[in-house]
Amino acid sequence: MKKIFICSLVALTSIAYAQPQLVDGVVAVVGKNIVLKSDIDNQYEQLKRQGQAEGEGDKCKIFEELLFEKLLLHQADIDSIVVTDEEVNQTSQRRIDMIAQQIGSTAKMEQYYEKSVVEIQAEMEPFIRDQLIAQRMLQQITRDIETTPTEVRSFYREIPEDSLPLINSEVEYAQIIKFPNPSEEAIQATIDQLNDLKQRVEDGSSFSTLAVLYSEDPGSAKNGGKYESIKRGQFVKEFEAVAFNLKEGEVSKPFKSEYGYHIVQLLKRRGEELDLRHILIKPKISPENLKEVEDYLDSLRQNILDKNETFGQAAERVSDDEDSKLNDGISINPNTGDSKWQTSEIGRATFVAIDVLQVGQISQPDFYRTPDGKEGYRLIKLLEKTEPHRADLKTDYTKIQMMALQKKKAEATQNWIEEKLKSTYVRVNNEYLSCDFNQNWIKQSQYVE
Repeated sequence: MKKIFICSLVALTSIAYAQPQLVDGVVAVVGKNIVLKSDIDNQYEQLKRQGQAEGEGDKCKIFEELLFEKLLLHQADIDSIVVTDEEVNQTSQRRIDMIAQQIGSTAKMEQYYEKSVVEIQAEMEPFIRDQLIAQRMLQQITRDIETTPTEVRSFYREIPEDSLPLINSEVEYAQIIKFPNPSEEAIQATIDQLNDLKQRVEDGSSFSTLAVLYSEDPGSAKNGGKYESIKRGQFVKEFEAVAFNLKEGEVSKPFKSEYGYHIVQLLKRRGEELDLRHILIKPKISPENLKEVEDYLDSLRQNILDKNETFGQAAERVSDDEDSKLNDGISINPNTGDSKWQTSEIGRATFVAIDVLQVGQISQPDFYRTPDGKEGYRLIKLLEKTEPHRADLKTDYTKIQMMALQKKKAEATQNWIEEKLKSTYVRVNNEYLSCDFNQNWIKQSQYVE
């Protein structure tokens, strides 16, 4: 049996959201947890579309990762490991943002799945909860494992020279993002328009029709602004503060959130669960507003070049990028948790802006658009750039250390699986008995017909 290291839940956490199928069948049981055939098929189809899967062997690998997840969930239940609703909500929101960025925009994502953002997120959350619990259980198994410099050097020496991993070109960059503020006139025009729509609803017009015509929320406009079964924690706090204080049939006054200005009509309340409609209108940003931001960043760039303040100080003072402004503007790669990005991982616009820079240089103000269409400008500073090369202990010590640590954790995880399988009930469908598993998931006479 070929040996590989099961060291993470990569196959479980990197798969993009897929729509569940209606027809399902149980193909395995681990403790009280089941594996469904559709779980395997959905992940396989996602990987296949990405060119990362092409046969039954890949289905077996996915199946074994799912068996591993269920074993982790089984032990997590015994050890009383839980995650909070807030953690699930935050993770699902980040996943939504990532998918929207991959597809092109929130509107395109909703069109692709034929569901609103809230519906997609609601369907994601049970799967994300399981993934977070499994990850936490895995972290508990490996949390005390460390590597010494001697172990790292020994690990490196054991790798044949022609097998040393190729390190792709990487960049490290910092950015300052600035979005224009709408004028007072644009804000008042938006509020006036929403007040007019509110009055039309109260005079008998259909809120649903007006939402279709005027709302700028891509997730609900086509459905007449309707969201159903809304619970606390699904929307931003400003929205919930208004929605959960309305009476059935009441239409709110215009109010502001980070997305723009809204009016909300409460349709039905079931305890702490709401059905509602809303209309979102964003104050219009003029070309003049954008030009003001471009000019402002041009002056800020010169101020940094004149050494009146550092790039990091300017980022903390003025940047609208909450993820980087308190980190000297340094952009963190969410896939690795560090500041290094392979050039294939950064967006095309970022790559084009960085490609003409030398290390230490700051770009001219660069037009920037978020996945949901928000427009502004940014400055980018190239901090470091490396060319493709074979891993070297001197220049890539951190990466090699991580590889050595992952191997050590994988070995500990293998041992943990072997130990837990001795006392855990596992049954596997006949269809998967021929899989070349890395662990003894198939016990004598324990399989599902």
